[in-house]
Parts: sequence; C-alpha cells; structure tokens
Amino acid sequence: MRLGYIDYLNCHPFYHHMFEKEPLENVAITAGHPSTLNRMMKDGDLDMSPISAGFFPEIMDRASLSGDFCLSSVGYVRSVILASKAPIEELDGKKVGLSRASRTSAALLKILFQKYYRIRPQYVPAPPGLQLDGLQAQLVIGNEALKKFAHPPPYIYDLGDLWLRKTTYPVVFAVFAAKKDALEKRGDEIRAIRRSFERSLSFFKDRKQEVVASAKKKYPDIAFDISMYYDLLRFEFTDELKKALHFYFLSGAECGLFKPVSHVEFF
Repeated sequence: MRLGYIDYLNCHPFYHHMFEKEPLENVAITAGHPSTLNRMMKDGDLDMSPISAGFFPEIMDRASLSGDFCLSSVGYVRSVILASKAPIEELDGKKVGLSRASRTSAALLKILFQKYYRIRPQYVPAPPGLQLDGLQAQLVIGNEALKKFAHPPPYIYDLGDLWLRKTTYPVVFAVFAAKKDALEKRGDEIRAIRRSFERSLSFFKDRKQEVVASAKKKYPDIAFDISMYYDLLRFEFTDELKKALHFYFLSGAECGLFKPVSHVEFF
C-alpha cells in the first residue's frame, strides 16, 4: 500500500499516530509537496494520498475522496498568502509569481483575480520561497509562508481570508483521494489508515501540545506559532466544507481552470 504525505506542517496532525505511536504494516509513505503527490496519484505511483483539491478534477474518473478528512480553513489561514509590492487592485497586467507546489492555491488566486477583482496579471512560475525579484507579487504557500521573511513585502494578503470575504465560503485546500482499484484491492490497509487518522485527530484534540511539540521538532524553521496555526485549520470534512468544495469546483470551471465536476464519489 503506497500512501502519500504532504510534507507541510498542516498535514502532520493526521499522521502523528502512525509516525510517533503505531507505524502501519504494509504501508509505505512518500512525503512531498502537493504537486508531487498530485502527479504520483495521476501516474498510479500512489494508492492513496492527500492531494490539492484543485487537482481532483484531473483524476475524478479514477479516484474517490474520503468523506471524513480534509485540510481547510474558515477564513484566515496564514499559510497561503499573496506577498505583494503593491495593493492587489493595482496588479492588473503585472507579473505575479505562482508557486508550483499546489494546484488549489494557484486556482484560488486566479478565481479571485478574475471574478472578484476583475484584473488579469501576467502569471509566471516562481520558487516555493518568497523571492520578489522581477515580480510585483508572489503566491507563497505551506511552510514557506510560515517562515520569517528576511525582507517582508509591504502588502501581504491571506487567501483564506480574501476568499471568505469575497464568497462567504471556507476554503478546502486539500482532500484525501484513493484510487478506485485500490479501494477494491487494498480495503484492509485503507481502513487501517483511516483508523490511524481518526486516532491522530482524537489525540490531537486531547493532547494538542504533544502534537505541537512533535511538529516543532519535525519543522524547526517555522516562525509562526504552531499551536495558533493549528487553531486556524479544519480537519474534518463536514457538510459545510463539502458545499464549499462544490462552490470552488463550480467557480474554477467557470473560469476555465479545470473541467466541470458534476459528482464526487466518497468512500
């Protein structure tokens, strides 16, 4: 059984039990940025993994989503930001660097620009860390957004906050996908993974500071308060968040960013 792990602070609470307490038999874990795990799921190199929500339309014919788990925020999230030299309204026609680490956040920003700010910047690939040389603004996500910036830009926009204010919806950044053939052939392992996730989240609720301490050890370069950061996240895939994901899919399809998603199959 091949399982992916988003190598970011936000994913750690799901995996704490299997990392620190009870490793799973017959489960090989591959860590990487969301874009890496997206590609591996598409190529058949993983059986189950958290993936960018914005990537799911590419594999929806071959994969189902967990109806229990996700990575999301209701408003301010801090780990998905637009760092800018100018106010967001002045970015029309300007060069904006897009992190290649995640599909969800790039699509989120494009939807905000196109539908709500009515601007069309020039999009260029950018490294994960903040580097505004030659750019007017840059999308920075994950752990890179939680580090201390040597030269903070004058404007920092939190995309979770912008999205909530413009749409009234939360953001589902990542979902947990499993290949349909793996659900048939690897049912026992997938059930074991789900139980491990449930135990991790239960432990997180009861003994949060132990998970925070473990995360600090794993990601020592994080400058933001980890305990406070975890308070901003939502891990359980509620009906409200499923509706938010549906709205995101509709918005992305309207903007031509991915093909329409008429139905999501959950396991």
